[in-house]
Amino acid sequence: MLLAGQLASRPVYQSRGRCITLSKSLMLASQIGLVRCAAVLVDSSLFFDSIDLLSGKLLHDRRWSKRPPITPARVWKSHERGRQFNTRCTSSFQNYALEESNGAVSHSVSSHEHSLQEELENIRIKLSDYRPGQYRTLCPWCEGGSTREKSLSVRISNDGLNAVFQCHRGKCGAVGFKELFDSESKGINVTTKNSHVISASVKSDIREKVAARDQHKTPAPCFTADHLGLTPLSQEVVSYFQNRCITQDTLKRNGIMQVVKSSNQVAVAFPFKRDGKIVNCKYRGTQKRFWQEKGGEKVLYGLDDIKNVKDIIIVEGEIDKLSMEEAGFLNCVSVPDGAPPKASPDENLPPIQEDKKYGYLWTCKDYFEKVTRIVLATDSDEPGLALAEELARRLGRERCWRVKWPKGEDGKQLKDANEVLVRLGKEALRAVVEKSELYPIRGLFPFSNFYKEIDDYYHLRLGDERGVSTGWLGLDEFYRVVPGELTIITGVPNSGKSEWIDALMCNLNSSKSWTFALCSMENKVREHARKLLEKHLKKPFFDAPYSNSVPRMTREDLEGGKKWLNDNFFLIRCEDNELPSMDWVLKLAKAAVLRHGIRGLVIDPYNELDHQRPSNQTETEYVSQILTKVKRFAQHHDCHVWFVAHPKQLQTWRGQAPNLYDISGSAHFINKCDNGLVIHRNRDSDAGPLDEVKSLIEDLTFNKTCLQQLFQENSLQ
Repeated sequence: MLLAGQLASRPVYQSRGRCITLSKSLMLASQIGLVRCAAVLVDSSLFFDSIDLLSGKLLHDRRWSKRPPITPARVWKSHERGRQFNTRCTSSFQNYALEESNGAVSHSVSSHEHSLQEELENIRIKLSDYRPGQYRTLCPWCEGGSTREKSLSVRISNDGLNAVFQCHRGKCGAVGFKELFDSESKGINVTTKNSHVISASVKSDIREKVAARDQHKTPAPCFTADHLGLTPLSQEVVSYFQNRCITQDTLKRNGIMQVVKSSNQVAVAFPFKRDGKIVNCKYRGTQKRFWQEKGGEKVLYGLDDIKNVKDIIIVEGEIDKLSMEEAGFLNCVSVPDGAPPKASPDENLPPIQEDKKYGYLWTCKDYFEKVTRIVLATDSDEPGLALAEELARRLGRERCWRVKWPKGEDGKQLKDANEVLVRLGKEALRAVVEKSELYPIRGLFPFSNFYKEIDDYYHLRLGDERGVSTGWLGLDEFYRVVPGELTIITGVPNSGKSEWIDALMCNLNSSKSWTFALCSMENKVREHARKLLEKHLKKPFFDAPYSNSVPRMTREDLEGGKKWLNDNFFLIRCEDNELPSMDWVLKLAKAAVLRHGIRGLVIDPYNELDHQRPSNQTETEYVSQILTKVKRFAQHHDCHVWFVAHPKQLQTWRGQAPNLYDISGSAHFINKCDNGLVIHRNRDSDAGPLDEVKSLIEDLTFNKTCLQQLFQENSLQ
């Protein structure tokens, strides 16, 4: 960038008694971003200088004599060399001079600040100041998460022309830039040149430029022992390794040396090699202080030992790698940077160019292409487990095994490979590695994980594997309550479905002390409490005709009954005007399992729930999804679920009992349930007593055919 001007102490041009000095003109040229600037001095001395703004070097010095005065609005043509300059730059400077003479132009920096502020606020980025510098503020896209962290870093360049920003929250990662430039119109009206924000999942221009830049970086220097000042190990260091059961032969094969730093302190040097050449070196000083060579390549320690092998062992430290070699495992490498404090909660891997913490895996990825088994032998503490998880995510859990470190003779958990080597010996370390377990994959299990459960089932140790008695001997032959199953109950209105379930719950509570969560939306709380208390105490709540002259429950009975209700039943109710969804019900039921240990859940009835299915989903698909969620809840929490569903309107109904295929909505009610019950009340006096209740049992646990068995019980009013 060039500027025609005078010395810093002399005016560049003068108008209305004001002047702009060389220092101010230099600042002006840099702020408006001109590639080349040319102007003519206007003062009595007519002194002309050409200054290179980048170097500050005086390029041309020529004194003119006896020239007529020149007005500020006039810009002279520069000397022959200046004719090559950008004509737009000259025009911009001329416009500035014209507006300065009219008093219309304020300081250029403030103009840029104002324009940049407008552009940033257009994308909701608000800063405390808009001058050049580094700022932290709230990210407008993720709003700092639940902690409202100021995670957005904004840097405004020294010339005030652009701002680069990035959110440092892993779940957001928004990145982008704003850049300004001088317009073609008069004055310095700054307009937007580029404006875009790109989420972390899409590569922005900035990332592409960074990636391109990284590809053309100067290769990492190839260090040598002489260049690093490495010397053979002293006897003191050799003794240190011998105390950790590392022999001199292992130290020699791995090129372990030492270096003397300031204050005559000795540090152990672990050379990192690729194809036999040192590409980095890690040092271990006193008090476990570690550092690496600046500019060294990020690779795994012992990289040459895993070239063209099928099985690889990865440990957390260099001494652990040497320990594995003592146990006979040469195919072992160590991570160069230790372990993270905890694993990332985000399952999605960051882009390779942003995964700097684990960049050594990507620079060495060619070594893993043909590997079929990777044993993760990281430390047993929390950071070590976190490192194993991060490595498994990047290398593929399906080909990973993990080492489970044993306990020492004192019963304490051993931490790493070197502790096992020192405390238990080579053979024990080798045996531990050979017995490494498959790395767990969520949702994929071997049967060995369930051997105990299978044995308990065989020996009937839990006591309810074959189901719990309903309390009715005539029904137990066909239906027993098994934890983890789903029972669908249907029947025409006023058949006694809710009464039957209440009686069953009272029986189960009396015989097995089961507790229940009740999502019974058709019952008022007080009415439901009355029905349960009457069945529990076997006394009527009121003096009413249905009591058949049996005395009503006393106040003492009521107080004891209320405590029984409070200890054994928990209500799931939606108190606002909106209908509850199935997800809402199951979420509260899960809380009841964890907090109160319920064994049964009643959802009565299905049509009282909110069923807003997606427009592209059929009712059959929706019902299938709902029932799958309910069954999964029952199985995961070992809880029996009774689900009441009304039959569809029977246009030609003549009083006969419906079946599960008559339930409104879908045949999945019978296809997906474990047990099906139809509660039916006789309404034909010619067919039998009107107080007779019939239960059709459709047993779906052992086969999918409808096995109907009729049994009779006394009326459950």
